[in-house]
Amino acid sequence: MPLQLGLVGLPNVGKSTLFNALTRAGAAVASYPFTTISPNVGVVPVPDNRLRRIAEIIRPERVVPATLRVVDIAGLVKGASRGEGLGNQFLAHIRDVDAIAMVVRCFQDINVPHVTSELNPLEDIETVELELILADLQVLERRLERVRSQAKGHPREYEAEIATLERVRQALEAGTSVRRMALEEAELAFLREVALLTIKPLLYVANVSEEELPEGGALAQVVKRRAAEEGAPCVVLAAPLEAELATWGEEEATAYLSELGLDMASLGRFIRTGYALLDYITFFTTTGGHEVRAWTLRRGQTAIEAAATIHSDMARGFIRAEVVRFEDLDAAGSMTRARELGYLRLEGRDYVVQDGDIIHIRFNI
Repeated sequence: MPLQLGLVGLPNVGKSTLFNALTRAGAAVASYPFTTISPNVGVVPVPDNRLRRIAEIIRPERVVPATLRVVDIAGLVKGASRGEGLGNQFLAHIRDVDAIAMVVRCFQDINVPHVTSELNPLEDIETVELELILADLQVLERRLERVRSQAKGHPREYEAEIATLERVRQALEAGTSVRRMALEEAELAFLREVALLTIKPLLYVANVSEEELPEGGALAQVVKRRAAEEGAPCVVLAAPLEAELATWGEEEATAYLSELGLDMASLGRFIRTGYALLDYITFFTTTGGHEVRAWTLRRGQTAIEAAATIHSDMARGFIRAEVVRFEDLDAAGSMTRARELGYLRLEGRDYVVQDGDIIHIRFNI
């Protein structure tokens, strides 16, 4: 299944408009809270110039990009963790995604009321974060109660887990999200069975007016600083503009972006940033010239795992992987020339796949 990125934020910050730009799915948009009554889900292609270049060289019948699954989750409000608004229903939807894109309103528009009287991006971020922290505290306390019960007969067996859960609980009570804690791998292992929201990787999206592109204005700078403090990525975009550009031709959109001082659509940057948020890499396959396809792996995964991603039979009957780096194929200009120049390598099942590898799996079942 593709990486799931959840669009999260207060009502009327532009989540559904951004979702429409990403998917052209036509999710309902209106100037009142809870337009999105159930999560909208769309699968969008990940922009990758390498895939385009490989297709130019191979000239296949079909080109298939890697994909990103985007979930538009209805707006959270203060008190969501206690069931306010559409509260727990949407907190549950956030638990299902792999990473969070927090959309923060950085534009003024009298026709789209904000949930507070004054537009303050930092307060908005803290409102959303607090609700996620409070929801995590509820989950963690239930987990602690269960583990302590299990530990009555075997206290030493559960000692490390209880210590980890207690440490995380104290951090949450102090207003610190789990992602900002310095946790050991062993501690993270204890948390994998706990459905925490604030452990998920986070991307900030400063949604600005078109007039404030490309830098985004003073409000976007507030979001950028907050992201920098957390070591989180931040993308500045104007969601209505991106939704409009999604309906234009490529040349027309590129020319208009150039007038705004942008060298590419912010939407593409957002997709690529979301894709990279979980440290994913892309490898490519060329199927006898019929198809060029981009595939997704976690960084550090091996050739046998790449084979399983393509098809379980390939992993079961794996013999070897023939590997060419994208840069080498690009320089050679053809797969035949890459072979002649010695760029093609034979690798075993434990080879760690690198971002941009073009792989052909030899297998026999």
